[in-house]
Amino acid sequence: MVIKRGVWGFFVLFFMSKNIMAIEEAKYTVLLNEQNFEVRQYESHLLAETIVEGDLEDAGSNAFNLLFKYISGDNKSKSKVSMTSPVTQEAVSEKIDMTSPVGQQLKDGKWAVSFMMPSSYTLDTLPVPTNPSVILRQVPAQYIAAIRYSGFWSEKGYRLNLDKLNDWIEKQKLRVIGVPIWARYNPPFMPWFLRRNEILIPIKKPSGI
Repeated sequence: MVIKRGVWGFFVLFFMSKNIMAIEEAKYTVLLNEQNFEVRQYESHLLAETIVEGDLEDAGSNAFNLLFKYISGDNKSKSKVSMTSPVTQEAVSEKIDMTSPVGQQLKDGKWAVSFMMPSSYTLDTLPVPTNPSVILRQVPAQYIAAIRYSGFWSEKGYRLNLDKLNDWIEKQKLRVIGVPIWARYNPPFMPWFLRRNEILIPIKKPSGI
C-alpha cells in the first residue's frame, strides 16, 4: 500500500502530538472470547462519515483528509473535535443508503469511511460540517462479531481474516445482519507487527449469551 503523504501526513503529526494523551475508543462489552475472536455488545455512538471511490487499500487515504479537516475545525462553528479510535471502513450497500442522508445514488465500488465522534457529543451538539461530503449519523447499539489481527493495511490481510471470521461465525451459529467493517486503531508510522486491526460484522443478538 502506498501512503499518500499529503493525507497521512496529517495523521502522523496528529498522533505524534497526542502521544501522551489517551484516545477515546468505541465502548463495548465482550460477551464471548475465543482466541482472537469476540462477540461484543456495542453502545450507540456517533460517526462522521464520507463516501469515496477506490479500492479497499486506497479508500481510507482518499477519505481521511476530508474527515480530518472536519475535526480540525472545517465546520460551521470552527470547533475542533478530539480524535477517537478506530477509523472504520465498510462497503456501501443499500442498507447504508437508506440510513444515511447521502444525496446521491450509492453503487458498488464505493466505501463509507468514518471517524467515531467523542461520547461527550450528541447529534445536536456536534459541529455541523461545512463540506456536504461529510455526514454525521448515529449508530444504534448493536451486537458485533470481531476478529483482531496485526499486520499491514492490505486487501490480502483483510480478505484472509474476513474468511476466518466468517468461518467462526458459522461455527458459533451466529446470524449476520450487516456488512463487514474494517477498523484500524493505529497511525501509519506504527510498525506493522504492532498494529491493531479488526474486522467487525454486525450480528443478531446471540441466544444463550
